Amino acid sequence: MCNWLQPLGPAGLTGRGQPVDWATFSAPMSLPHAILTALVERPSTGAVLARRFDRAIGYLWQATHQQIYRELARLEEAGWVASEPVESGPGMQRMYRVLPAGREELRQWVASELPATVLRDTFMVRLRAEAAIGHSGLDAQIRQRMAQDDDTLRLFREIEARDFATPGPGREQRLQHLILKTGIQSVEQRLQLYREALDILALPADPSPSTDGA
Repeated sequence: MCNWLQPLGPAGLTGRGQPVDWATFSAPMSLPHAILTALVERPSTGAVLARRFDRAIGYLWQATHQQIYRELARLEEAGWVASEPVESGPGMQRMYRVLPAGREELRQWVASELPATVLRDTFMVRLRAEAAIGHSGLDAQIRQRMAQDDDTLRLFREIEARDFATPGPGREQRLQHLILKTGIQSVEQRLQLYREALDILALPADPSPSTDGA
């Protein structure tokens, strides 16, 4: 667990003297840490950050634009990021950057103990239920998810071709490429699972077991 008090000051207060909602920031993986990582990579306005989540960062952590803006405000209140108005551009935009306290929090979070991976896959439970109760229309949902994953895989490959066409020697680029390749492999494996599931669901239903007493 990260030492949440250290970067924030005494008594669990933010840099502005406001109490921190510890439950929000103490999750093993959280949107605040994803935002801090993105801003360490490149300071951004809220609008640009939201677009980055829609595309390049979305394979790590998905969030709505409203969630991103809400967390930016909370991170600024915690003293982990700072913002200033953007002089040019549409609307009243603000440019966000990570403060030293935010970098320290991110560093402590990265170094904290990795939580055990818990497999809780709703799709697997639905497959099991389909096997138990018979045809229930799961195949239509699978086809819909396959279409979505096809779009995701296409996007990931576009990002790979754009950003990693020439392998770089740098540590940062190689780690980023590794993360993206993991996302690509995950989607490919999921698509293969869906294809196999559809093949099996197309088979005739098993005969009902006899209820006659012996």
